[in-house]
Amino acid sequence: MTTLPQQLTFGVIIGNRGFFPSYLVGEARQQAVALFEKMNINTVMLDETQTNLGGVETRQEAKTCAALFRQHREKIHGIVVLLPNFGDEKAIAEALRLAGLNVPVLVQAEEDNLDKMGLATRRDSFCGKISLCNNLRQYGIPFTLTRQHVCALSGDVFMQDLQRFSQLCRVVNAMRRVRVGAIGARPAGFNTVRYSEKLLEKMGIAVETLDLSEIFTRTNRLRDDDIRVAEKREILEANADARGIPGDKLVTMARLFVVISEWISDNDIDTTAIQCWTSLQENLGINVCSIMSVMSGQLMPSACEVDVMGALSMYALASCSLSPASLADWNNNFGDERDKCVLFHCGNFASASLESPTMGTADIIGTTVGKENTCGAVHGRMKQGDLTYFRLSTDDFSGEIKAYVGEGMSVTDPLDTVGCRAVIQVPQLETLLAWICRNGFEHHVAMNHSATAGVLQEAFSEYLGVSCYRHQ
Repeated sequence: MTTLPQQLTFGVIIGNRGFFPSYLVGEARQQAVALFEKMNINTVMLDETQTNLGGVETRQEAKTCAALFRQHREKIHGIVVLLPNFGDEKAIAEALRLAGLNVPVLVQAEEDNLDKMGLATRRDSFCGKISLCNNLRQYGIPFTLTRQHVCALSGDVFMQDLQRFSQLCRVVNAMRRVRVGAIGARPAGFNTVRYSEKLLEKMGIAVETLDLSEIFTRTNRLRDDDIRVAEKREILEANADARGIPGDKLVTMARLFVVISEWISDNDIDTTAIQCWTSLQENLGINVCSIMSVMSGQLMPSACEVDVMGALSMYALASCSLSPASLADWNNNFGDERDKCVLFHCGNFASASLESPTMGTADIIGTTVGKENTCGAVHGRMKQGDLTYFRLSTDDFSGEIKAYVGEGMSVTDPLDTVGCRAVIQVPQLETLLAWICRNGFEHHVAMNHSATAGVLQEAFSEYLGVSCYRHQ
């Protein structure tokens, strides 16, 4: 199963400055405890016995806070800074630097009330936030802002900001420790899915490889009556209507699924890219699409044609929204409607994203390897709804990893074709396609039902060091 965390843990810093009302710190702490509990987010924060009211104002309090965060560094996914009053910008910046967690930081500042502007009640957090952000920039600490410069800690606006920040933290945490499994060699004709392992390693991403010959040997050794085979067959049949598939083909798929799953488990793999043609069809007489569909549905995305960067793109989308991602070709124009196009692949989409998914054959590749050898492709139309598309690529010419992201809609316009398909609508699509071509991106794109382009753009550009173009 996926290693993506279902529950996050945030470090929380409450800033204070002595000549502003200190009771606001205790009030903010009570509100924060209630808010994070309501959102099912664990917290690590100082209490009133460790510093004055559990806030951070002095160098010594910054050291105490940093030591607490370091003690829990393995489980903290992000840090939230709360400014119930002006706060001491230097102490907060010092706490973050001394902690050295290198996780996303969200800065919230409480709003003043016009009827509480006297010395005993005024906050000045509006000004303090600007000062803190200035110091964070001096310290080289990236940070995330709330949509409003100031907002109520107990209000809906900040709750939405926290939800967005949670998505951002999931992406950053996932991409800094992801392990990709590359199974088989890329198809000989697909130079487009070349990539640089060294650039990925520099980012902290590991690639583990496995030759298909090992897969075939292990698959052929498995007995048909092995209980693990029966379990995988049941999963495959639950993923898409498989009544049209011969029983022996389903058993072969299940045996292959067992082998892939155990290799993934043994090597701590988070996402895979598989050589899906033509060796599998020629040696096992099946397609691997349904297995890939299941894994993607389990938030362990699997990309076609050994597209490692496609797999990573899918993983970024899945980690952000905890919604299954799929990989497709930018495949066809949609008549004369220039802001619409067809996304297509033989049959690998996560079934949760499809209307009435069925398991069948891959008729296009079947023209060369025999239709009977392509059982396992998933057929279905992508459901209507919000769509985020995303693509990572390594650029050896610049020595950088780059990306693009955007949002659109999966629409219901009639389309008469097979396989996994979607008609999508993207504003200024022609401009996007020209940009993709000019910047040397691949013909594959990852997508899922979400509206997370802004989160992904910030996660990669601000925290992961990847230049990410956002199309709008």
